[in-house]
This record gives sequence, C-alpha cells and structure tokens, in this order.
Amino acid sequence: MQKDLLPDFLHLYHSLGPGRKNLSELLAQFAGNPERIRNSSTPALKACGLGHDTIVKLRSRQHPQVAVDLAWVAASHNHLVCYHDRAYPELLRQIADAPALLYASGDLTLLHEPQIAIVGSRHCTPGGAQNAFDFSLQLASAGFTITSGMALGIDSAAHRGALESGGKTIAVTGTGLDLVYPRRNQKLAREILERGLMISEFPLGTPARPANFPQRNRVISGLALATLVVEAARRSGSLITARLAAEQGREVLAIPGSIHNPQSRGCHQLIRDGAAIVESPADIATELAGPASLLLDQRGSQAVECKLELDSASRQLLDAIGYDPVNCDILVQRSGLTIDKLSSMLLVLEMNDLIQSAPGGCFVRI
Repeated sequence: MQKDLLPDFLHLYHSLGPGRKNLSELLAQFAGNPERIRNSSTPALKACGLGHDTIVKLRSRQHPQVAVDLAWVAASHNHLVCYHDRAYPELLRQIADAPALLYASGDLTLLHEPQIAIVGSRHCTPGGAQNAFDFSLQLASAGFTITSGMALGIDSAAHRGALESGGKTIAVTGTGLDLVYPRRNQKLAREILERGLMISEFPLGTPARPANFPQRNRVISGLALATLVVEAARRSGSLITARLAAEQGREVLAIPGSIHNPQSRGCHQLIRDGAAIVESPADIATELAGPASLLLDQRGSQAVECKLELDSASRQLLDAIGYDPVNCDILVQRSGLTIDKLSSMLLVLEMNDLIQSAPGGCFVRI
C-alpha cells in the first residue's frame, strides 16, 4: 500500500471492522484505492452492500485507531501488510476469508518461505512437547519455516525447536501485537521478534478473547503447506486448525500416540478422518508434493541416536518401561529389581534423555 493511501485504508479497515470479507471486495471494485471508496457517492456504496451506519462511519473524521497504527508502523521492524500488497503471502491470499490486513513484526520475508504449521495441546505431555521440539528442530534445519500460535504447550515447544536449530519461526497471535499472550511467553516472544516474525490480524490493543483464537487458527493453517498436529484432545482448538487446513486444501498430518493418553485421542480421530500418519519428519516429505518436499533432505530427517552404552540390566529396564506411562510398582514387578536399585537406574536413564517423568509418578520411554 502506498504510504499516502495508508491512512485512508486504515480508516476504511477500522470503520468496517477487521475480518470483514467485503473490505477486500470493495478494494477490488475500486482498483485498490481506499480514497476512492471514501469519496464515492452514497448510492454507489449502498450498491456495494454497505449499510447506512457504515457509510456514516466512512464519512466521519479519521478513526482514532489510525494514528495509533501509523505511530506503531513507524518503527523499522513493524509492518502493515494489506491484502493487495506484494508482501502479502500468496498461500494465505488463496483462502476464502483471508485477512484484509496483517500486523507484522520481525522478518517480513518469512511470509514467502515454505512453512509447516505445528500445533497441539496446551496441556501436553512431556513426550508430546519433546516431539514438537524435535520435529520442529529437524524441519527448520531442513529449511522450512515453522508456524504456530505461541500458546503454551505444543506451540511453544515448536517455536523453541525452530529457534534452537538456528532456523526461522512465525508466531500468529490472537491479540494485538503490542500485547503478549500468554504472559509467560514474554521471553519467547522477544526471541521470535529478533529471529523470526510475529503477525496478527487484530488491531493493536486487542486483548485475548476466546473468539479470537479459532479465527487466528485459519491464518496459521492458511500460511502453511501442511499442518502437523502433535497432541490434541477430542475437544481441542488444534482440531479446528486441522479442519480449516483440510477446507483450505492443505495437507493434514497427525502423530499417533498411546491409546491411554487422552491428549492423543484428537490425533487418532484425525487419522480416522483421513489425516496422514507421521512418525518422523521424513514422513512429511513423503506427504508434501512439489519442490518444497525436497527441502527435507536425508540429513534433516535422521533421528538422533543415543550413544550411551547401556549394560544388560539397563536395557532390560528400558524395554520394561515401554512407550506408555508406567509407575514404579509395575516396574518392580516387570523387572524384579528392588525399589532402591530401580530408583537409581531410572535416574541414570532420565539424565541421559532415554526416559521422561510423566504425571502420577510414572515414566515413559522417549
């Protein structure tokens, strides 16, 4: 958007309200010129579907939010990306209800990089968080930009995995970009701003409201070639993201989990509904068609093998633990070890990242 047209566009945007589909339609009818819309006759605007109250708003003095936006975008790392701008991501433009405006902070070029969305439960298991981190790290190392929603749990682990790899990540927020939600992710938000990109369709000052997040989810899936669900309960916002991805014609991928883990049941439902099963980052390359799949080379898909030399007793204990959560009483029965010996061996295995603690005093192999 030309700088001289930006104030009129912002007035139009805030007068109509964010997310209004007819804003893009209006701009298309008036050659992308918001000034022409504002100066058009009342009959012409009514013919475009605008009501009396909306037309009065357009005719009024400049919306107070315009000055706030213009002051914010004056910072070098802040950007306002309009639907008709070249900087607007092409994949997102293809969805039926693409945002008319994106607020963006950070590296704007990431909007045009091949992206994979990684989403999942806020209340994830330790193993789920590790899966999100590991998949993100390997995919980002292979050249994909990791897109997620900066929520606690799986989202945060995915962002951190990308950053740990030295790769790139995009956080799509459900608030204005002048706010950080959840507040516990202040440090993560700073790291993403320095090395990645944060975007939102919500005006500055917009607080976290429940309705914002399903709306935000369509942007996460709309930016990406594929959406990977790591963990999700049966009633989960991540399933909304997956459904939106399918409606947008994008790949939907899911990591299966234990039948005893309620956070895996959403993934199992997705698989029953046709989502591709993913067990390693290499599986994602198989599902993605076209040149983007070539980014995930053999190096990026290799699993990191443990180099720790285990004695036979430790290997037997590791086999006894398995991949479902199990408590110490059951392990004593399976292994024949005393509780003292078992405790010391569990500590060694956990220190070497072969097992993780799970809720209820349980352990699980990773």
